[in-house]
Amino acid sequence: MYNSKMAYIGVLSASISGRTSFVLFLVSFVRPQNALVFQPSFLISNGPKVSAFLLGNTSRISLNLKTVSVSITTGSTGSPSCVTEATRWALTTEQMGKSAIRVQLTLNQSLHLCGENETSPDCCPKPQCVLETLQVSACLGSRPQASLLIQATINARLFPPHAGSDNNTVFPNQVYQPLGVCPCDLTSRACDVRCCCDQDCSNEDLKIFASHCLLGPFGGQVSPAPDFQCSVHSAENSPDWFEFLCVTSPPENNPYLGLFYQGDTIAPRPGPSFQEPVRSAPMPFTPYIQGSPVVTSDDKYFAIPQMVLGRCSGAPVAFLQNFEVECITRFNSCPTGPPLKTLQEDLSVDVLNGQGGVVKVNLTDDKTPDLFLSSGQGERLRCEKMTLALNYKFYWKENAITNISLTRTVGRVISNGILTTRYSVVFLNGDSMAEPNSGNPGYQVGRPVIAGILVNNTELIQRTPINVWKPVGDGLCSTDSMKPVVFGENSTSGCLLPIGKQNMTQCDLLRETVAALQSSLTTAAYVAQRGNPDLTTMTDWLNISFVTPNSSSVMNNNSGVCSDIPFHQHISVWSLTTSMVDGIPQREIQALEISYGMSTWALDCRGGSISVCEDPEKRQLFPIISSVTFFDIDTGPAKTRFQINFTEYDCDRNDVCWPELAFPFTRHYTGEPYFLSLAKGMVLVFMFVTPAILGTPWRQIRQAWRNV
Repeated sequence: MYNSKMAYIGVLSASISGRTSFVLFLVSFVRPQNALVFQPSFLISNGPKVSAFLLGNTSRISLNLKTVSVSITTGSTGSPSCVTEATRWALTTEQMGKSAIRVQLTLNQSLHLCGENETSPDCCPKPQCVLETLQVSACLGSRPQASLLIQATINARLFPPHAGSDNNTVFPNQVYQPLGVCPCDLTSRACDVRCCCDQDCSNEDLKIFASHCLLGPFGGQVSPAPDFQCSVHSAENSPDWFEFLCVTSPPENNPYLGLFYQGDTIAPRPGPSFQEPVRSAPMPFTPYIQGSPVVTSDDKYFAIPQMVLGRCSGAPVAFLQNFEVECITRFNSCPTGPPLKTLQEDLSVDVLNGQGGVVKVNLTDDKTPDLFLSSGQGERLRCEKMTLALNYKFYWKENAITNISLTRTVGRVISNGILTTRYSVVFLNGDSMAEPNSGNPGYQVGRPVIAGILVNNTELIQRTPINVWKPVGDGLCSTDSMKPVVFGENSTSGCLLPIGKQNMTQCDLLRETVAALQSSLTTAAYVAQRGNPDLTTMTDWLNISFVTPNSSSVMNNNSGVCSDIPFHQHISVWSLTTSMVDGIPQREIQALEISYGMSTWALDCRGGSISVCEDPEKRQLFPIISSVTFFDIDTGPAKTRFQINFTEYDCDRNDVCWPELAFPFTRHYTGEPYFLSLAKGMVLVFMFVTPAILGTPWRQIRQAWRNV
């Protein structure tokens, strides 16, 4: 709801590389090589920056800028001139190729509105700060070759009268003044248009929209006087007895005030006494439960960067909840503070253990070689001792934390200002990871499929995930990561494996390499039937069925073609709905099968790819695929031919169900008493049956009467 006079429209720019390439391609066909032209030749700018392109033979070309006036009668600005005039715009150029120059104009003036007694030429005396027409001429010597017209219409910005760099926000005392005293104040340290209660708006700002202030609680009227106050008496609306029963109370005692804060009590101060002071008992400790935040010894949440609302920010660590996140940070200079630059005293903190004591974080540094992350053009920053990863391990027993170890990965980074850091938290009970269940009792859609292996010489299952490929970065199998299979979600993913001429001469080794990559996705031998399996009960687990691929006996090591490559690993899961808990279906896995698809790989030596077949150093990318499919086992009664052919009448698959048209007349309908719904139903039936049955006989009786 911003006033159009005060809106600041963004910068008009044509710096998109795709648009630039298209303009260069088009001009190369429609204009001679030596001709000069501005693209576009006319611009309307609402911001302090504007850019265009000069195309053609740009050698020995000079650019001149001046302010021109538009004729009222003819609408023209006159012929271009090679005379440069002093303006408040700065002209810069950038060579984009042999026949293209990027021209950019930047306004050398502040856009804040002048105060009452301010006479500085750098401010705007009125809301419409800039209104002028500029002409840029491309000259060869003293002869103009092309011209560009720019119509600049720029409005002033609204800045707070006392803008500063301090980010601290001071809130009033909520006991005497509501916290939401001005809900329409949405922007910190900036004037919000039509928000007349905004303290950041100056008197000049309020004059612009004083007659259009926002009304109601959103506009700052959050404490209206109650109807029973004597001050709201009105001769038109109040009854005669209002003056005898109204209440007189100060404005501070307002019921609306309680909507913005939770009340507090003030304990009385004890007076002086000669008795021996009673020693207070120690504060009872609070044991940790699953999901409760971990607290430090100074009563603060133990927080590390996590993914919150789509971005990384510090968030408390929850007890028995593991996570792993990757955060992308941009910087213009080498960081000097957390999270990219951390100190030992900031990480080695004391944490409450949940039993009345504290546990100190044990820090261990892991140094990595130099990371060269620079790509493209730009200044490269060389930053020392950067924090690349923080990996926490919390050891717990019952409702307490017994130990905390932290591995910090540090190293030197050479980058253009973009860095990806990793943070993880793992809770360990002894040496086993505390992994959450995927349902109770059955699987829930969206939870990981639980699998495991049998510990040697025991009947204890150790959890291991079933994974599929997770492409990242360049998509190569050497750099890709894995993601667990999620129950109820079909997926297909993969990675790329670079293969050269030398690999095609060793087909057996190539098959073993691909098979090893696919086998690394699934190391488990058992899968849990339900979402909360018991690690010590073998009846809760099923054997995973592996379908061994049929390998060919053809020897093709020297032909440049390798067959029977297990490039596709497919996971098939069959599940069954066994019960319902609070309306949520509980599903159990009945079987899990892992099969492989074969393919024949050969180097593509056609066209421009012939170098792959000749140069042993060249590589061709071949895909390796992993997929998962879930199948539902239907144990219900067999469907009739009518249900199969006429699905639109099936009540289980349609919102509109014709067989349930009489549902309001049955005892299952609880919207009103049964006798009322039955009576209404009988009336409706009578209204339909009477015309249907008596329509034709009455017509015949009337016709016979007329004939008589």
